[in-house]
Amino acid sequence: MTPLPGGVGISGLTVYDWEAADGLCGGTPHMHLVCSEAYVVTGGAGSVQTLTASGFADTPLHPGDVVWFTPGTIHRLVNDGGLRLVVLMQNSGLPEAGDAVFTFPAPVLADPHAYQAAAALTGDQAVAARRRRDLALEGFLALREGGLREFHIAAHRLKSELLDAWWTRWRDGPLAAAVETGRQLERLKAGDLSHLGHGEVSRLERPEHPLFGMCGLLHPYPVPASPTRPLRGVSGSPHLRHSKELF
Repeated sequence: MTPLPGGVGISGLTVYDWEAADGLCGGTPHMHLVCSEAYVVTGGAGSVQTLTASGFADTPLHPGDVVWFTPGTIHRLVNDGGLRLVVLMQNSGLPEAGDAVFTFPAPVLADPHAYQAAAALTGDQAVAARRRRDLALEGFLALREGGLREFHIAAHRLKSELLDAWWTRWRDGPLAAAVETGRQLERLKAGDLSHLGHGEVSRLERPEHPLFGMCGLLHPYPVPASPTRPLRGVSGSPHLRHSKELF
């Protein structure tokens, strides 16, 4: 099966309707370090609350809306009633595979063991997911008053050991897709149409059983394996040479 276009990840999401301490219903505030994420609203109504160095914002969400944000954007989905989304995730769905840091209070962020315990869904998953959401909301509300730089530092510290694995996922997903497009363009410029004879159709079935995700009940579509063709100019270690060597 061919990879999803552009090496993206895709999930269906029904946003939690659990009421939180501030009277709003919705998901768990968190941030991605290297991935952009997009929401395609398919039903219901709500908003996405965001916090960046530029400040706090609350963006309404209605069916047909498409909203996206870049790494470093703390985000919290608010469900005003029946909010459903299709989520597009950069780097082969890395946000659901490690690139997410919850906005737990500072003492939890400072202790990796405490962070892992707070983030884990043990026992009754619905109860654990709600407890995790409430703890992250406590930290999120505090961050709205200040401390964003300190949160970024803590987030980097918590995820630093995963960066090499993330690099590999990027190399084998979106980078491989971009490099293959470059090869196709070079072949077309040379009059070589051979890749047009290898067109194919792939299909992913909707996952039957939802998971308790960060923001709601999640239907993550599996990420098809990327081609194993080696990329010239990409070494075995996680460092790129000059970009002109990629082709």
